Amino acid sequence: MTPLLDAAEQLGREELAVLQLARLRATLRHAYDHVPFYRQAFDRAGLRPEDCHSLADLARFPFTAKADLRDNYPFGMFAVEQSEVRRIHASSGTTGRPTVVGYTEKDLDTWADLVARAIRAAGGRPGHKVHVAYGYGLFTGGLGAHYGAERLGCTVIPASGGMTARQVRLIQDFEPEIIMVTPSYMLTLLDEFERQGVDPRTTSLRVGIFGAEPWTEEMRREIEERFAIDAVDIYGLSEVMGPGVSFECVETKDGLHISEDHFYPEVVDPFTGEVLPDGEEGELVFTSLTKEAMPVIRYRTRDLTRLLPGTARTFRRMEKVTGRTDDMVILRGVNLFPTQIEEIVLRTPGVAPHFQLRLTREGRMDALTVRAEARAQTGPGAREDAARAIAAGVKDGIGVSVEVEIVDPETLERSVGKIRRIVDLRG
Repeated sequence: MTPLLDAAEQLGREELAVLQLARLRATLRHAYDHVPFYRQAFDRAGLRPEDCHSLADLARFPFTAKADLRDNYPFGMFAVEQSEVRRIHASSGTTGRPTVVGYTEKDLDTWADLVARAIRAAGGRPGHKVHVAYGYGLFTGGLGAHYGAERLGCTVIPASGGMTARQVRLIQDFEPEIIMVTPSYMLTLLDEFERQGVDPRTTSLRVGIFGAEPWTEEMRREIEERFAIDAVDIYGLSEVMGPGVSFECVETKDGLHISEDHFYPEVVDPFTGEVLPDGEEGELVFTSLTKEAMPVIRYRTRDLTRLLPGTARTFRRMEKVTGRTDDMVILRGVNLFPTQIEEIVLRTPGVAPHFQLRLTREGRMDALTVRAEARAQTGPGAREDAARAIAAGVKDGIGVSVEVEIVDPETLERSVGKIRRIVDLRG
């Protein structure tokens, strides 16, 4: 019988801190000795690995940014010989060169263990069938979920993304208990179930494990109510490992417990880089503690969250990511995140949970249009009411005026992975 908690999840905070410091010091030495980028960065800062005497000393070491990974494309950040690398993943590279990450055999074992830990925390058990609808390939989502589910002893259905009607049929025929997918694509699946005349609440699904993009409590309620499942969060990013860096526990659903035995978290002021105390919101920073092929030191994720004490686990929690520093829209001096708009759209009657933000420039002023899809039965009068409600919600809740367009169902572009929430047409 698989234990509900593994040995590391049962460590006390003091025991965990001792383990973290030992692993941190080893990681700093490994990075310094084998990655020229880190040797040069540490030398410029006047630091050596042995200068880290406590976990707090990590704050003295330099950050790593995504641009550093791109500057060392493709394999400049690797700390092992290429003959020791068993797999390579990469980001999409839509904003420049892709960021490339490598894994040794031990790294892959660790990754599978941590995703298995996350699935178990979500309620998964050996023998459950897991429908993996994350994309496979260079994206870490599909294969990360796949090998983690197998490690737990589950049966994997490697559906990948796309072919939505077929996915609905497979869920009906294969009867999985668990689905792993982006929350935006889960809503697309939900629409397809209803289009086919199938009540989503009658499926075999009991748990949905959603990641790869920020999502709100309102979206959780929407999915749980319309699918009759438990919706839990999983977090990761390829530069740090992939899915499984942190995970939500089904019994609490109160934030994501970080696998602190493998990743050391910090939250910093996104402008000054100053480390913030637990409980204050800022930019999430990770240092890997056990990675062999590509250790990362103080990697700036650009995700906004805060660190909280553990509840269902002794590991600290990170609050649900509220947005990204690079997704923030500054509209006429007001900071705005897509998740704030999502909360308003999801509570508006007659509107589906599919929306897009369009930025334009009118003269010297930036303008924002919220385009949201109507539900199938929403008439013209109800659409006008919904537009007014969303505009008022944005004005009252965020403090900025926007235009709102309620468009026909299935008008906005769907994505099998991360949804494109912002379209910037300002030129």
